Amino acid sequence: MTLRISTLVLAAALCFSARPVPALAQSATLALPAPDLELVNKATAYLQGLKEAQGRFEQTSPRGVVTTGDLFLSRPGKARFQYDPPSGLLVVSDGKTVSVYDPRLRTFDRAPLSATPLALLLARRVRLDEDVEVARVGRTDGGFFLTVRKTNGRDNAGYITLMFGETPTVLRGWTLVDGQGQATRVKISDLKAQSVDGNLFVLGDPRSPAEKNGAPKAP
Repeated sequence: MTLRISTLVLAAALCFSARPVPALAQSATLALPAPDLELVNKATAYLQGLKEAQGRFEQTSPRGVVTTGDLFLSRPGKARFQYDPPSGLLVVSDGKTVSVYDPRLRTFDRAPLSATPLALLLARRVRLDEDVEVARVGRTDGGFFLTVRKTNGRDNAGYITLMFGETPTVLRGWTLVDGQGQATRVKISDLKAQSVDGNLFVLGDPRSPAEKNGAPKAP
């Protein structure tokens, strides 16, 4: 199934296959210098310790369209991206499946969590040295970033750059690049560790039977 995701917070996340990225092809996590490995370990420990949290996000699409909303995390496996009006888009992971509901287009789609980069962030055991390659590590003003791609035998994998603040370590956002070189940027703010209602990670298809069969929404 191919999802219509041009406006999603994880725009390429539900179709993570992409062309090779030559600039990233030469490095492996274990070959990184000690200072870079230290940052990888810091990011891994932070993600592993991030159990429940919520915050705000700002997404910039490849076309420069900016949307905002609330995000909720409950590791392992669960996440919710709830877009502000007028979009109203919902992207929900229940631990196994990522569901996407667009109330304006009246579409509802699903894909396995394991097929998306969300699986990296939401894994029960975060590992940045297995099944993924940390291809690039660098520092930014007050933080650092890791560029990661899957290494599950596919040469046509896209990549994601995770951005962190430092002292204390906090997830600031990510940039996801698809096979056509299109970048979707997500900036996270006010991310706080706190209890999250489990009902937020349940999303059934809200459409009527007629809408599911392709009939237009009644006026």
